[in-house]
Amino acid sequence: MESFERARLDAYFAKIAAQFAPTEQAASFLVTHLLPERAGFVRAVASLSRLRAVLPKPKSISPSAQREVEQSFPVDALTRELFAETDTALDYVESRAAGEPVALLDVGGYFAPTLTDLHGRFSGRIAGVIEDTENGHRRYEHLDKLPCPVISVARSPLKDPEDFLVGQSVVFSTEAVIRGRGDILHGRPALVIGFGKLGSSIARLLHAKGVQVTVFDIDPVRRTQALSQGFAVARDREGALTGAGLVLCATGAVSLHGEDFPHLRNGAYVATVTSSEDELDLAGLPNVYTRTMVGDHMTRYQTTGHYFYLANSGNAVNFLHGASVGPFIFLVQAEILAGIRMLTRGDLDPGMHEVSAADRAAVAATWLSYFNR
Repeated sequence: MESFERARLDAYFAKIAAQFAPTEQAASFLVTHLLPERAGFVRAVASLSRLRAVLPKPKSISPSAQREVEQSFPVDALTRELFAETDTALDYVESRAAGEPVALLDVGGYFAPTLTDLHGRFSGRIAGVIEDTENGHRRYEHLDKLPCPVISVARSPLKDPEDFLVGQSVVFSTEAVIRGRGDILHGRPALVIGFGKLGSSIARLLHAKGVQVTVFDIDPVRRTQALSQGFAVARDREGALTGAGLVLCATGAVSLHGEDFPHLRNGAYVATVTSSEDELDLAGLPNVYTRTMVGDHMTRYQTTGHYFYLANSGNAVNFLHGASVGPFIFLVQAEILAGIRMLTRGDLDPGMHEVSAADRAAVAATWLSYFNR
């Protein structure tokens, strides 16, 4: 990032922070993709809360960004196991923020498995959670009873530009790794699993490149939407896999179970938009398959009479090329900052919440004044 771009970004976040400064600050834990431009957002979170730890998602860490953030804030290793067991999660949060009100800023529902017990046993107070992704939104939504407020920006209209541009980056990176093997997209029928905001963007972009696209989604409403937009819609996953030369998984849940992989046609490519642990049941794949790296970011899975290729070890393929969506990501980050003020006010009931339309409009207006140039 050029020095003038960094200065503009810092000025933007300073303006947002001034607009949404809470009366009192809580401690915070920040789960984030630690990408090259992310240090500005981290500093903004620290200006609105007492930032106790940054937890970078392990498959999306820029070493230079980590070095910069580590100069000012604790950076801890993030795993699903850290928050899978109550005692482990509680010990960790107590070690960083004992006795404090705490806001948990999440990307992917990491805190969900032990949130109820954390809320009940923590020496301080869990003020609530802010969740950034659809996958994480569903993890919290599916809890029997939320013990605290969860503010989700996953379905915000301010996230629509990001989702569309992430779709572009997924298609770009998928094509790049396929071309790295001397292959191309054209003549290779594609199956997009999941027709939410990301999946629909990917399907449209592939179609614009002249690729034949079929959609599979378990939601009948989304299947009708796909049909209305001119896509073929598969009746069942197994049949769809048999005919696909490229499979793009965009559900935020498990798209392919272990028993699904043998139905892939020979030579098919598989890529995902999120981490392998969320999208693919690779552990359930029959153990007769051998794995061979056949390029910088491509693994061949092979057994007698069958083989397929997996991009980026099943992790988000667009992170191979930075996953950049330009300044539009700063819209969502600003909405997260607005969510911090909502949580620290302490007047939200337990349950799912959204940032208000008025706050979203204020974010958008500020963003336009800095980036619509």
